[in-house]
Amino acid sequence: MNQSGYTRNTIYVLRAEHRWTQSDLAKRLNVTRQTVAAIENDKFSPSLDLAFEIAFVFKRDITEVFTFTPYDNNEEVEDEKNE
Repeated sequence: MNQSGYTRNTIYVLRAEHRWTQSDLAKRLNVTRQTVAAIENDKFSPSLDLAFEIAFVFKRDITEVFTFTPYDNNEEVEDEKNE
């Protein structure tokens, strides 16, 4: 069974709480600001290692930073019809 869905994150909110720019976070993670922007805007999924590093930097559990929502079977079928 192929489980598909989408991932969301709270990086923007967490950055705001810390008053960090994307560049500030990028420096802490040793990545580019563009990488942070892409992850934050759900345009790029980080590696598992980077996802854990992001959670660590914010002192949060990874599930507080990233959430996965599976498509129900009907959504997946509808998505396939629209392609």
